[in-house]
Amino acid sequence: KEKKPAEGRKHQNMQNDTKASQGQWGRAWEVDWFSLASILFLLMFAPLIVYYFIMSCAQYQCSLTDPLLDLLTGNNHLSDIWNSTPTLTYRAAVIYALWVTFQVVLYLFIPDFCHKFLPGYVGGIQEGAVTPASVVNKYEINGLQAWIITHVLWFANASFFHFFSPTISFDNWIPLLWCANILGYAVSTFAMIKGYFFPTNAKDCKFTGNFFYDYMMGIEFNPRIGKWFDFKLFFNGRPGIVAWTLINLSFAAKQQELYGQVTNSMILVNVLQGIYVLDFFWNEAWYLKTIDICHDHFGWYLGWGDCVWLPYLYTLQGLYLVYHPVQLCTAHAIGVLMLGLLGYYIFRMTNHQKDLFRRTSGNCRIWGKKPQYIECSYTSVDGTKYYSKLMTSGFWGWARHFNYTGDLMGSLAYCLACGFEHLLPYFYIIYMTILLTHRCLRDEHRCSSKYGKDWKRYTAAVPYRLLPGIF
Repeated sequence: KEKKPAEGRKHQNMQNDTKASQGQWGRAWEVDWFSLASILFLLMFAPLIVYYFIMSCAQYQCSLTDPLLDLLTGNNHLSDIWNSTPTLTYRAAVIYALWVTFQVVLYLFIPDFCHKFLPGYVGGIQEGAVTPASVVNKYEINGLQAWIITHVLWFANASFFHFFSPTISFDNWIPLLWCANILGYAVSTFAMIKGYFFPTNAKDCKFTGNFFYDYMMGIEFNPRIGKWFDFKLFFNGRPGIVAWTLINLSFAAKQQELYGQVTNSMILVNVLQGIYVLDFFWNEAWYLKTIDICHDHFGWYLGWGDCVWLPYLYTLQGLYLVYHPVQLCTAHAIGVLMLGLLGYYIFRMTNHQKDLFRRTSGNCRIWGKKPQYIECSYTSVDGTKYYSKLMTSGFWGWARHFNYTGDLMGSLAYCLACGFEHLLPYFYIIYMTILLTHRCLRDEHRCSSKYGKDWKRYTAAVPYRLLPGIF
């Protein structure tokens, strides 16, 4: 039926109002040329970057320059490098399929019991943040339980059963990379198809009309299968982050197998990254309020990134130490440990202050004083007005993203544990600096759109983003 002109204008106005109100959330409605160029670059080269790092370790003892020099001087050809790369194997496919299936079972079918006997731990059924369409999703928080069960079984196998070697991850590292890529692309493609044809909540979808942008950044806000299988929570937390510590343990086991000892640098990497992973799962309920869950749509950026980028590039320090075992002097080791623990303390306490402030609506004490804050308002898609309080005291009075500062300190500690002979293990701090700075700017752009003049009041009260007095 043809719309009358007035009805057409009304429909267009409603659509514009929806875009205006939802524009403050998540990814963009429209794509500028720079965003499209960036996305095309990542879609084409991010998989190659991961391959290049892993191949450099396997064929060039972790040198990032030697492969390029070989190619430029004609000593080697791309076909030679590719032919020397292990292919997908049946064994790797079975290992990876069993791993993902096991994590799905732990996620879906074993309700959390840790919150019943661990004081201070928040697990079980929890509510997420309000979505743009005013939906509040419920989640089964059981990541800590999944991590514990997985690692207990890993240690039991290593000590008693010997069903598989503790070095299983390292021994199949590149074949498993192909498996991870297959899953990453499969889940990203499925998420896009689902967003078009059977979204979980159509009001929480965004379409730009640009295939590449929608594929990478995602269409659905919270894609789900059934009541409980939430794509974002599962792939952000499982299977990649559960695997992180297991991968490091596999690297440590390989170091023991090859050299007869595990170096103190490998122990530091395992301990410091293990603390970070455990912190993630201990605070998984808090994670429901972070930018990943609250604002990012689910596309290739999260789907492939969680399957491939995270487990393969976040573990480069352990992989490097298999090829280049480093025994640090006592002073260096203590310095790395202190930096890592201080970074973790700042990261955790900054997040704790915000969480305490939110849970009590400001009726608490930060550093012995009642917290200061600025009250802001914003409007959801359905026109409902909400109010938020932005804290301007404690660590949050030092910088607007001081939790990222602590995260970067910890990231630097992982890298410093590897010594100074190669650039490869320092990729992590370089990447995290770019990622968190970009996330910081992206978050502030969204908050500026969301809160308007209230955001200007907040930035005037807390003028620095990451480094007090500098940035």
